[in-house]
This record gives sequence, C-alpha cells and structure tokens, in this order.
Amino acid sequence: MKFKYVRIQGKALAKNTMHAKGIFSMYWQMIQQDVMTGEDADLFREIDSWFAENLPWPPPCKKQEPVVCWFKTENAEEMLKMIRPAMWLLERYNHPYYVVYTNTPGEIVYEDKYQIAAKADGVLQIDELQPSWSPKETE
Repeated sequence: MKFKYVRIQGKALAKNTMHAKGIFSMYWQMIQQDVMTGEDADLFREIDSWFAENLPWPPPCKKQEPVVCWFKTENAEEMLKMIRPAMWLLERYNHPYYVVYTNTPGEIVYEDKYQIAAKADGVLQIDELQPSWSPKETE
C-alpha cells in the first residue's frame, strides 16, 4: 500500500486540536522550556528557517485554527531529508516521536505542493478495552 501523507508527531496533545503535536511545536516548546539550548537550539532554528523559506505557512496555521498538517509523500523527499537532523535532535534529548503515515487525514482545508492541513474536530475518542485480543482466550 502506498500512503499519501506523512507526519512526525509526539505524544503530547495540542489543546486546540486534541491531536498529537507536530515536530515544530515540540521543538519550540523544548526551546521555550530551556530543555534545548546552545548549539542544538541553533541547529533547530536553522532547520526551522529553511522550512520557513521553502515551505508555505498554511493560512489556517497562521490563524491557529484546529488543523493538523501532513507532508505529501509524493513530494516529501526533500522535506524529510531536511527534517532528519531535527529527528536526530529529538532522539538526543530522549523525546519520543512517531512517524505516522495515512491516507485519511480528515477534511483537507489547505493544500500546496508539499503539504496539506486537515481539519481537526477537537474530539479525543477513548474506547473501553475489549476483554481480550488474544485468539487463545476467545476460543
């Protein structure tokens, strides 16, 4: 199966989306909380500057609307190459992150050559745990 979209996200949820924070949000929080300083913070700022120059900033993001951004896999090669040092920094600080692929990001409200922004409904669904998922226990 070929996926259309990819996103690097953490474990913490953003209050406005109830969705996992993306890599840029994680970094700015780490810098603001003085978790990352000096050369590492400077390296992230360089990465962030490159993205600011080469990747349009979606209007819904500028307005802090509840959206979740995804890279398009068909055009993501250069973006992912430039984000790898940021992923390395997350590992250096033992900050968990996930690389998530999907074909169903939700209602797309913005799109450009490299990315989409999908509307987040702000609802976090938490299901009860089924009694067992082991085939041996259900027989």
